Amino acid sequence: MSQRRRRPLALLTSGVLALPLLTGCGAGDDEGGPVAAGPDIAATARDKVADGGVLRWAVDSLPETLNTFQADADATTTRIAAAVLPQLFVLDAKGRPVANPDYLEKAEVVEREPKQVVLYKLNQQAVWSDGREIGAPDFVAQWRALNGKDSAFWTARNAGYERIEKIERGKTDLEVKVTFARPYADWRSLFSPLYPKQVTATPEAFNEGARGALKATAGPFGLGAVDKKTGTASLTRNPRWWGQPAKLDTLVLTAVPRAQRPAALASGKVDLAEIDRAGADRIALAHRDAKQGAKGAGGAPAHGPDASMTAAQATLSWAAAFGADEEKALAEAETRRKHVESVKRYADEQTALRKFVVRKSLEPAYTQLAMNGSAGPLADERVRRAVARALNRKELAEIVLKPLGLPAKPVGSHVALAGQQAYADNSEALGGQDTQAAQALLADAGWRRGGKITEPAGAKAGPESAPQDDGKTPEGPGTGNDGLYIVGQDDESNGDHGAAHGSAGDGAALAGAFAPGAAGAAQDRTSPVLAPGPFAARQEALLRAQAAAAATVDDAEEGDDAKEGEEAEEADPSKGAPPKQVARTSGSTLAKDGKALHLRFVLPAGPGSESLRAVGDRIAQMLQKIGVTTEIKKVADESFFKDHIASGQYDLALYSWPATAYPATDARPIFAKPEPAADGSLLVEQNYTRVGTDHIDQLFDQAAGELNEEQARELMRKADARIWAAAGSIPLYQRPELVAVKPSLANAGAFGLGAPRFQDIGWKKPPTAKGKKK
Repeated sequence: MSQRRRRPLALLTSGVLALPLLTGCGAGDDEGGPVAAGPDIAATARDKVADGGVLRWAVDSLPETLNTFQADADATTTRIAAAVLPQLFVLDAKGRPVANPDYLEKAEVVEREPKQVVLYKLNQQAVWSDGREIGAPDFVAQWRALNGKDSAFWTARNAGYERIEKIERGKTDLEVKVTFARPYADWRSLFSPLYPKQVTATPEAFNEGARGALKATAGPFGLGAVDKKTGTASLTRNPRWWGQPAKLDTLVLTAVPRAQRPAALASGKVDLAEIDRAGADRIALAHRDAKQGAKGAGGAPAHGPDASMTAAQATLSWAAAFGADEEKALAEAETRRKHVESVKRYADEQTALRKFVVRKSLEPAYTQLAMNGSAGPLADERVRRAVARALNRKELAEIVLKPLGLPAKPVGSHVALAGQQAYADNSEALGGQDTQAAQALLADAGWRRGGKITEPAGAKAGPESAPQDDGKTPEGPGTGNDGLYIVGQDDESNGDHGAAHGSAGDGAALAGAFAPGAAGAAQDRTSPVLAPGPFAARQEALLRAQAAAAATVDDAEEGDDAKEGEEAEEADPSKGAPPKQVARTSGSTLAKDGKALHLRFVLPAGPGSESLRAVGDRIAQMLQKIGVTTEIKKVADESFFKDHIASGQYDLALYSWPATAYPATDARPIFAKPEPAADGSLLVEQNYTRVGTDHIDQLFDQAAGELNEEQARELMRKADARIWAAAGSIPLYQRPELVAVKPSLANAGAFGLGAPRFQDIGWKKPPTAKGKKK
């Protein structure tokens, strides 16, 4: 088996960098339709943007390497590379690749037969920071480092480079001629970023030379100091830049965890930060309070750490602090002091947050429901299709996007997003929401209501029936992982008890997570439990019905059960005789071969995932209607992917994939058919649903080698229709993009599908007074 080479795709919370937006047009420009949501960046003409200034931009962490082709490269690596290195093709506002005129005069396929030849004509002013012209030697060195022939280069991806046969100088030093041994449709994905030959010429330079520094750069910014102690990486205006000069003097990337970003914004540590829904709510509340005041009914705080304290609690606290028990009094006094500090800090932060606005769009990424098709009921395509057809995807999208005022149209493709040329809604290959059709599919697969259950209570039908190690998952109050919740049950075994379930209706988890009274305490509260109250009554009725059904099974079964009971009583436990299982019926839950249709639904438990868990809760309710029981398991963020998704220890899961302008290359490993390894395991690449077909693989391969762009896109649409029909993953919605910025910041914010022009980002000039001479 040949090893498949690929460009990696970020997973889960990682976003694709998108910074003012480039425009482009060409053949088939109307394909893909309009974008679902355009950029929100306060687009401003350059002459209205001041020269100079500093922008502090929040990032998740400082990069371990500055080489984007290494395995530990991250989103910050990509962001720095986009600002300081050549990007030959960048994405326009519709997520489509267009040539970057700062580096290219032209790039095109000049020959197709007998071999594909691409000719790059470079901008004659393009030079590295050391003064050397950008040219063929840089292309050759990068190709040799990434073509996979020399294992001394520690590369994480080489898709496309392995298809190149040779690279040579054209008629002039400004021309680079690339000849391919095999046709490659996604040739525009190559050489972006382009590294100087000093980085890629030798394994030593490639592996270690670009981890903490770059020997030469060629972007509107150059690389300044990377300071691990302060958690900052400074990018400074490039004095050798030949294009329009950067408006900012310095761009400071500052590492700030997402939960701490509202405080970092308020303190002035950062000027721009991507935030979650809770952070956006805090800014909205800050503006509301500036107009209406921060007090709620009766003069109590409307939100923040003091909002949840009742008069009775305040009285008890006072009594303890001034009571006769000196030890308790001291402890309570310290608690009260910390609480007062917390209240003041929150109030000060809210005042400072009035200086920010939230710009919003939709990320170049979509959230999907993944179904593990490797074992259990979901190994049957009919069951996967039934689960998919039980879903109201429009309703699920609205849970997340409607409260934000963003369009809530479900994503219709696995390989592109609305606006991109390869996009087409192929969901009809599977079919829309249809409860009767879902039930018919399950019946055809042999699942029946009221079936006899012979497995032990609590046994699982899916891959989670195997022993699992959740040792890294925190448990207990305050961890966001208080145990399991089984939709179809409502008792104390579900981890959260009594009033914790509340009495809210559908979407209660989302509403509770972002209610005004909860906004200030977002960092201190546990994750909302996915157990809406209205299910309690139905669950009780279900259990009563199951009990009644078990008591009225036919006489033959009763006789068998009585006989089994007598045999169990006669058995001598000391001799190791196993007790017989008492027969049960599945009631309204479906069963087959003595097992209930019971699926384990794994969700992340950490802060920032409240909306994801609300969607998971609603999905569980939808599946309950067709007789599918789900066991919701909240797990620590650090173990969610490694210990559950990648290892296949789940039945259902929610996670996201980024969009790509090159689906034939980038999307293939996500949907490739798993291949058996020598040890009997499956090589799944990035196909964590373990669902794939030979035909899908063939369509991807054909598209990757098809130089007719319209035909290549049609092949991708056919592949997408097949992926829908296989029902391994169900796209739900495009993820929201929320960015907090100061209103005076121009050409930055929520970029949607587009890519950046860092040189245009800056601070708006103050308005000119009327009649004042310039």
